[in-house]
Amino acid sequence: MALSRNILIPLIVACALFMEQIDSTVIATSLPVLAIDMGVDPLALKLALTSYMVSLAVFIPVSGWVADRFGAQTVFRSAIAVFMLGSILCGVSQTLPEFVAARFFQGIGGAMMVPVGRLVILRSVEKANLVQALAYLSMPAMLGPVIGPPLGGFITTYFHWRWIFFINIPISVLGIYLATRFIDNMYGEKAEPLDWVGFVLSAIGCSLLMLGLATEGRHLISIEASLACMGIGSLALIAYVWHFRRTPYPLINLRLLRISTLRVSVIGGSLFRIGVGALPFLLPLLMQLGFGLSAFHSGLLTCASAVGVIFIKTVMVRLLKRYGFRRVLVYNTFFGAASLAVIGLFTSTTPYAVMMITLLLGGCFRSVQFTSVNALAYADIPAKDLSQATSIASVAQQLSIGLGVTIGGLALQASMEWQGHEKLVPADFWPAFLAVAIVSASSVLFNLSLARDAGAELANRPSRKIKGAAKSVS
Repeated sequence: MALSRNILIPLIVACALFMEQIDSTVIATSLPVLAIDMGVDPLALKLALTSYMVSLAVFIPVSGWVADRFGAQTVFRSAIAVFMLGSILCGVSQTLPEFVAARFFQGIGGAMMVPVGRLVILRSVEKANLVQALAYLSMPAMLGPVIGPPLGGFITTYFHWRWIFFINIPISVLGIYLATRFIDNMYGEKAEPLDWVGFVLSAIGCSLLMLGLATEGRHLISIEASLACMGIGSLALIAYVWHFRRTPYPLINLRLLRISTLRVSVIGGSLFRIGVGALPFLLPLLMQLGFGLSAFHSGLLTCASAVGVIFIKTVMVRLLKRYGFRRVLVYNTFFGAASLAVIGLFTSTTPYAVMMITLLLGGCFRSVQFTSVNALAYADIPAKDLSQATSIASVAQQLSIGLGVTIGGLALQASMEWQGHEKLVPADFWPAFLAVAIVSASSVLFNLSLARDAGAELANRPSRKIKGAAKSVS
């Protein structure tokens, strides 16, 4: 019975992740065509990706409190419903501002859906089985990136891009049904008062800073407005740090970052994820605008990386048990960063087989990294702090992906200006891929700070007792 629960709960939550992964990968493949249909610069479509991340950054911090207060099942089902409605609004959008607003609304559902789903697993599965449960969780969810690019490319090429959002409707209905039937409406030990001041400061800080970076005065708003957004956002985040030290129940408990495994997972994992976050934005542009491929053919090629992700999930438990978290993360960081840089060497004459093998191997390296850091984040977290740790990890994850899209776009624009191109050409892409690869590689500095037996219990390896590992720091 215990084993079936360790499998069943992650698979149910995976329905939500599957939907989100399908949505994001389908959008990425369709960006060039969507830009033409709306009559905007293709680079402006990064707002369609970052607006979703902004919404996540605003609402993820309250997801743990809401789940503790109203019950994980109630919040999880409601989040799926909001995500579905946001998908419908995206499908009927006519202009870029409408589309950006619809993506922001959709992000409200995603902000509650994914972290609360992960919280359900953390509270339902024994720690010794957590890595295996997260692997089960990730495998169905990774079908989204496999199916998404070719499906989105096929629909975009042979039908219309609007239909790609409506595929979320049946998946949402299934997810709501399964959650109602099999997930308990679990509450936290004690729902503390919501830190409204912290919520406002973090919301203003994250949203305005991300908006300023994403627009940079070129899209929707002026350069003065972009700089103002970045300035006000930065001040709000600084104010949050000052506020959090003076409130007994902070919205985001930064004291948890004193725990080394969480700190390395959040900071090191974010740096690596920044590089990877640029990939769904840069790769379709390279394939379609650089090489002239259709959205369908582009999708068929880019889904190879997701196949690699699924393959490596089957050996992750054994890999971590044999080598441990520290060694796996340190070596794999370089392999993963190199796989990003190599994509910049693709040309229109590069054989498709070489592209697919490169993307498949890159998917393997990224899967190793993300499965490891996602599990390591909770290695030493006391049960009472799981909600807070989940919020911190989820906010960092989404912000880093959004920053990846932003940095990838900035690198691409800088490359165009440096090489004197007014329109994107294949030669503009290699500096952008190199830039994001360097950012990813820098995460090794944090991975090296891990203890050699970090996360030993999760990896089922012998370890020394880590002093203070199980103590609450809240």
